[in-house]
Amino acid sequence: MDVQEQNERGLKLRVDIFGREAVDKRMNAFGDFGKPLQHIINAYAYGDVWQRPALPPAVKSLVMVAMMGAAGHNNELRVHLKGALKNGCSTEQIQDVLLLLTMYCGIPAANEAHRIAADVLNEEKR
Repeated sequence: MDVQEQNERGLKLRVDIFGREAVDKRMNAFGDFGKPLQHIINAYAYGDVWQRPALPPAVKSLVMVAMMGAAGHNNELRVHLKGALKNGCSTEQIQDVLLLLTMYCGIPAANEAHRIAADVLNEEKR
């Protein structure tokens, strides 16, 4: 598979998980300057790593929630929480991941991650 096919495969997966509107917004956020970054995200993150079969998409989503919450990447946490729900993760699974984050990464990171998760879960109920 060439890099362009990988890019297209990754873009399709991103749209499937996060929705066309959210992906378009992120892909256009930095104009032409951001195109190389978006290519890397599409081709390598979603066109390669996310396509690997060893972990199901829901598990990958929970891992992303944990990593983004632990790292304090709040915008990405919000995106990946929505993706986790789309990939079939339950509220209880997300809660358990955030409780693990509390124990191993600390209460400040957990407070913010819980706040964002509560917001996303409330938005998705509407």
